[in-house]
Amino acid sequence: MTKRKQKKSNKGIPNLTNTILSILKKERNKTFNYKQIAAILGVNDASSRNQIIKKLHQLKAKQEIEEIDRGKFKAIVNTEYHTGRVDMASRGSGYIISDDFEDDVYIASNNMNKALHGDEVEFYAYKRRKRGKLEGEITSIITRAKSEYVGVIQIHEKKNFAFVVPDGNKMYTDIFVPINKINKAEDGDKVLVSLEDWPEKADSPNGRVLKVLGKPGEHSTEIHAILAEYGLPLEFPHEVEEFANQIDTSITKEEIAKRRDMRKDLTFTIDPKDAKDFDDALSFKVLDNGLYEIGIHIADVSHYLQEGTILDDEAYERATSVYLVDRVVPMLPEILSNGACSLRPHEEKYTFSAVFKMNEKAEIKDQWFGRTVTYSDARFAYEEAQAIIESKTNDIPKEVSLTGKPYKADQAVADAVLKMDELAKIMRRKRMSSGAISFDKVEVKFDLDEAANPIGVFFKTSKDANKLIEEFMLLANKKVGEFVGKQKKTFVYRIHDEPDDSKLAALQNVVGRFGYKLNFKDRKSVSSSLNNLLKDVSGKKEQNLVDTLTIRTMSKAEYSTHNIGHYGLAFDYYSHFTSPIRRYPDVMAHRLLQTYLDGGNSANAEVYEEKCNHSSRMEYLATKAERDSIKYMQIRFMEDHKDEDFVGVISGVTDWGIYVEIIQNKCEGMVSVRDMKDDHYAFDEDHYALIGKNSKTMYQLGDEVVVKVKNTDLVKKHLDFTLIGKHIED
Repeated sequence: MTKRKQKKSNKGIPNLTNTILSILKKERNKTFNYKQIAAILGVNDASSRNQIIKKLHQLKAKQEIEEIDRGKFKAIVNTEYHTGRVDMASRGSGYIISDDFEDDVYIASNNMNKALHGDEVEFYAYKRRKRGKLEGEITSIITRAKSEYVGVIQIHEKKNFAFVVPDGNKMYTDIFVPINKINKAEDGDKVLVSLEDWPEKADSPNGRVLKVLGKPGEHSTEIHAILAEYGLPLEFPHEVEEFANQIDTSITKEEIAKRRDMRKDLTFTIDPKDAKDFDDALSFKVLDNGLYEIGIHIADVSHYLQEGTILDDEAYERATSVYLVDRVVPMLPEILSNGACSLRPHEEKYTFSAVFKMNEKAEIKDQWFGRTVTYSDARFAYEEAQAIIESKTNDIPKEVSLTGKPYKADQAVADAVLKMDELAKIMRRKRMSSGAISFDKVEVKFDLDEAANPIGVFFKTSKDANKLIEEFMLLANKKVGEFVGKQKKTFVYRIHDEPDDSKLAALQNVVGRFGYKLNFKDRKSVSSSLNNLLKDVSGKKEQNLVDTLTIRTMSKAEYSTHNIGHYGLAFDYYSHFTSPIRRYPDVMAHRLLQTYLDGGNSANAEVYEEKCNHSSRMEYLATKAERDSIKYMQIRFMEDHKDEDFVGVISGVTDWGIYVEIIQNKCEGMVSVRDMKDDHYAFDEDHYALIGKNSKTMYQLGDEVVVKVKNTDLVKKHLDFTLIGKHIED
């Protein structure tokens, strides 16, 4: 019996031209022969191979591909490729932000090619535009923005695998985890998962569980999850703690001899009442010539934190302390941050100082920078210093006293506080008239019980005592930056670019709704009209909204060795020198300043620019974690107030609903348009409003409305409101 011959496949391979071009373009520096292409397509019959060979020669004839070697083909690249960062939108599509294009480039979900939010990618833009939008396709991933994600694990025991559903709406895919890589996680646990690979034909990437964080919704789980989400540490490695504990923190005669001894100068600290790390102190002295000598003394962290040690490596990696609602994750172990480097009262400390001689008009007549030894005579909370400024006496009432009892501050210290307040106010006025912008943004703070439950919300505002400290810290930061900058040597600057014109125009659109007008004629007009705007909205219902929007129009301040000045402060030179306990750039500034005071050569700018970039990145992540922790705590607070009506301001309007910020506690939530059942509401982009089709009722940005809590989701940090209606004042 003869074998039947295998039937020839006369069926053409669908879309073969595009498939071959796609394979060759994807790896455009590589050559392929017909066998390799057949293997990728999963075909091995003679007919398919012949189709591929024929198509390769046709494409060569059309000069779409070239034959590099006999039978080996490569794409001819006429397309211009670009690089940029992915900003994911909903449903798996997104945009690429690239310096090569003024507008963002839209990427449909089927052209994402496994790129994730924040990834640096290579892409090309199509010649055509879709609905006026630039559109493109991602060709390769240059660097992943992150490889670790926080999410909830769903275990499929019978099928021997699990999926992690990531928190947050920017991650469009679940992560597949084989059962042997779940690290003892139980179904429903919140976990930290690491991406391992993403096979060509798989819908989801493969991963493994690094750490089980706990049960979703529990306080410690959610706080740990916030840190893990941004790759921030929770505790110090054992060997780093050990190293820090071995450091000699004693004050020695030999070291004092190398420093300027300022222990006899009247010195004090003013800090938040709950502070443990006092990294700055002020000294005050009236000189015989009538000038005031004012010292800004900063903890000499770089004396203890030596380069090349595991402690310095850890501090550099962290780059900043992280301030969450219920805890601080410090940059330095406690023995330094709250011990040796904390300028506690009645203790001698090594400090790095900027000392100025100034007259009654706050004009600088002389300056000195260097290492010192100081002794703090007194410690004040901001509220205590404020009491001195307001009463112009040395009486500290019991309501603000750190001891809870009324007392009289040392008269010399009270006199120093009052004189320095006068000088600070002069410096602030000068700054404002030079075009500085005054952001007195209200900070949301929580009263927590012993179990870290929020039992109240209060707002922290900046008063004269805060501004006194701020002005002298700004002075030190500015003068240190100027001192090195004028020598044209490498330094770590805190830079802030001018605001973007399109963002200013968008701000005018919104604030125009409330009757405010901005003037964009020149740099000075912009800053003075922004200041007037911030002053005019102070105390109004729209203040928080306008403050937030104004801050968003600003460029982001960052660290760099390339000085462009600081727009918001109106300074030509500005550095960060005054908080080395909690910011690594300040440590770098101390080291560089000392090198130059000793006559050293300019440091390698490239090395320091990379350190600046790292510090800016870590500051950005820490800020996001801090905001997430506030949002989480606001939602916890609102969980206990579900049956109450709240008055809020519409802070955002979209086609899917309105965002409302409650006036009395600044909690923001969303009213879904689907829940607004009294009418069919359509989004009017020009008026920042939702408008009812039949009733013509308009809910517009800035309107006051009454809402009630509908749903709180601690895991997704989401708050849903039910709209009761417009707020009608009594």
